[in-house]
Amino acid sequence: MKGRPRLAVRLLQAQALVIGVGGVTLVVAAVLVAPQLFHIHLIDSGVGDLDAQVHAEEAFASSFIISVSVAAVAALVTAGAISWFLVRRVSRPVELLARSAQAVAAGNFDVEVPEAVFSSELDQLSSSFNDMAHRLAETELTRSRLLADLAHELRTPLATLEAYIEGMEDGVLATDAASWAIMLAQVERLRRLASDLRVVAAAEEHALGLHLEASDASLLAANAVAAAAPRYLAKGVLLSLTSSHERLDVMVDSIRVEQVLANLLDNALRHTPAGGSVTVGAHRGPGDVRIDVSDTGEGITAHERTMIFERFYRADPSRVSADGGGSGLGLTIARAIIADHGGTIEATSAGTGHGTTFTIRLPSLPTPGRHRGPAPSSNAYRTSGQRTS
Repeated sequence: MKGRPRLAVRLLQAQALVIGVGGVTLVVAAVLVAPQLFHIHLIDSGVGDLDAQVHAEEAFASSFIISVSVAAVAALVTAGAISWFLVRRVSRPVELLARSAQAVAAGNFDVEVPEAVFSSELDQLSSSFNDMAHRLAETELTRSRLLADLAHELRTPLATLEAYIEGMEDGVLATDAASWAIMLAQVERLRRLASDLRVVAAAEEHALGLHLEASDASLLAANAVAAAAPRYLAKGVLLSLTSSHERLDVMVDSIRVEQVLANLLDNALRHTPAGGSVTVGAHRGPGDVRIDVSDTGEGITAHERTMIFERFYRADPSRVSADGGGSGLGLTIARAIIADHGGTIEATSAGTGHGTTFTIRLPSLPTPGRHRGPAPSSNAYRTSGQRTS
């Protein structure tokens, strides 16, 4: 608050008080204690001549005062210099931290507090503050981008709903099942968008609250394939599962990982035409477990390999699926969830028309048993909906 002394002034006042107390103690010792002790020693040494005693005491007093004065001045100068040095080394980082905190409070997160090398505590405080400011900057950037992206994505469904409502009011459009179906589809699109936005915001801020447990990656892949099989059957796309016989243990939130696989399978189905195929495989890698989702669909360019994980990015913005298309957040959510597990996800493709492979890599756990039994290593979900080897 205004009117209060600075930290450096307070510290210097404290140092001056300590030095002052030391000086007073020295003066008391020089004036009261030292002469009396010297006089007692003279008598004990057998000096009985009064003139000799006076002369010796005067010589002692003058030499003692000169010596103490010189020592006191040197000590005061040295103590003052050291105190000023220490005060500046301590107060400077705190002052910088205070100014940076004021900047953050005003909404400026682009601050950087220099490292405080004077002590480990101050250095830890500076590092923690920089980390906090960085996290706040990321959160603010995420919020701003989400608001901008949300405003953009809301335009199409809202414009469609508005057009149909006005058309039905004016009698231009018939109030029939087809019109209601289109409007309901846009409402569902808005609902899905709101749900996905909530998940992606939590994922990018590492606030998903993962419940980690040892899980078998092969089983997770099989569950995701089984859940997606009816949708693939309806479109006429072959869905296959390949996995090794050994157990592939990973420490994950199984629900979140299955959500990632569901997003990848939905994306593959959206971009794979009827008659194509999608293969899901789980295998052990060097120090990790790899889950691949490969399709024979449209493929992507080298530029799109990184762009497809950005929010609301679509390779072809004009293309939507029969159900109105995805929210544009599925791959963003997938990347954020896998990153929260300490893993990676990447896309590879030979180019447009050559299909795409998404590869998830998760840190593996030691596996007690190498084999799980005579389970088949390849399964396919065909048009009959039954699993065949």
